[in-house]
Amino acid sequence: MTTIPHGRITIRTALSIAEIDAAGWDACSQWAGPDEAEGVDADNPFTRHAFLLALEQSGSVGARTGWTSAHIVAEDAAGQIVGVAPCYLKAHSQGEYVFDHSWADAYQRAGGRYYPKLQVTAPFTPATGRRLMAARGERALEVEQALAGGILALRDQMNASSAHVTFQTEPEWSRMEASDWLPRLDVQYHWFNRGYGSYEDFLGTLASRKRKGLRRERREALEAGISIDRLTGADLTEAVWDDFFRFYMDTGSRKWGRPYLTREFFSLVGRGMADRIVLVMARRAGRYIAGAINFVGANAIYGRHWGCVEDHPFLHFEVCYHQAIDHAIALGLARVEAGAQGDHKLARGYEPVLTRSRHAIGHPGLRRAVAEFLVHERAEVMRLRDAMRDDLPFAATSPVMREIEGA
Repeated sequence: MTTIPHGRITIRTALSIAEIDAAGWDACSQWAGPDEAEGVDADNPFTRHAFLLALEQSGSVGARTGWTSAHIVAEDAAGQIVGVAPCYLKAHSQGEYVFDHSWADAYQRAGGRYYPKLQVTAPFTPATGRRLMAARGERALEVEQALAGGILALRDQMNASSAHVTFQTEPEWSRMEASDWLPRLDVQYHWFNRGYGSYEDFLGTLASRKRKGLRRERREALEAGISIDRLTGADLTEAVWDDFFRFYMDTGSRKWGRPYLTREFFSLVGRGMADRIVLVMARRAGRYIAGAINFVGANAIYGRHWGCVEDHPFLHFEVCYHQAIDHAIALGLARVEAGAQGDHKLARGYEPVLTRSRHAIGHPGLRRAVAEFLVHERAEVMRLRDAMRDDLPFAATSPVMREIEGA
């Protein structure tokens, strides 16, 4: 993309995040945004330069995988980076967790060409965060608008069918209301720390039957002589990554057919972000048999990938969900984001929350069809979110349930 002016700001693209100064990128990405909204992670691990660089250097993203980097950079008159957006030219719709396959199929049946498209996101990561990332300062909103305009200009220049900004924060998403970007909603499951001092404090908010069930579940998960280690920092050795990658490949091969992340990615991200990673590893008979990787931000822990080489009842729930709650309480973090899908999380105290994205469709006919679809989808998502609250394990008379019902 040719460098283009946008008022006092210049927009350009970079074909690799390695071309962008790490400190300049992180100065834009690592704060809560123009309105410093409560709940927005001020240290989101997935928009850190080190995370995105590990994806590129490991070959997890790149032309071979159908994720070609085309990051948007905003600079001021002095050449100072004042905004960035993680952007990729996509040859497919895999690894996004916001599904548009039906849009692609319909457009291509009508004779259109849906790919390439632009995706503004952290690859393979269904975690909410800022996407139009302006540096802190009085011009932050101006820069955010310039980044959105730069994405549309790149879409047109690349002859892409569309641009998609996925897993946005609510403030950023709302500020795009008056633009040509179509709004989309979905549901995830997050656990919220309401000042608990221990896991038992959390259990105290649940209905008696649910409380007893989770205590039994945690106990039975470890009955086969299994112990749990939480590893971070210097604990993340290459031998540990070898074990975890074996788990990751087993799950990925069964669920998706081709796992997205390479073995080298885990070594690179482990070296670049060791203090922001927690591996929950299950050990039996002297070896690790299962594990889950979590990333830690300023106010949240994010569960990402899980795998095992032995099947044991309830072990998945212990390693992925209960241990994440334990760790969040220990660190005083506000919430646990447990990734996409999985309504089984409701029984374990994870609550349904909305996720948000915006979509800019180039072809007028396709845009009209998608806009009409999204009106109905949003209504169904809201209905589903509200219905799921009936399945939460909290005591009906608890302050927690009254808070949820009033939200």
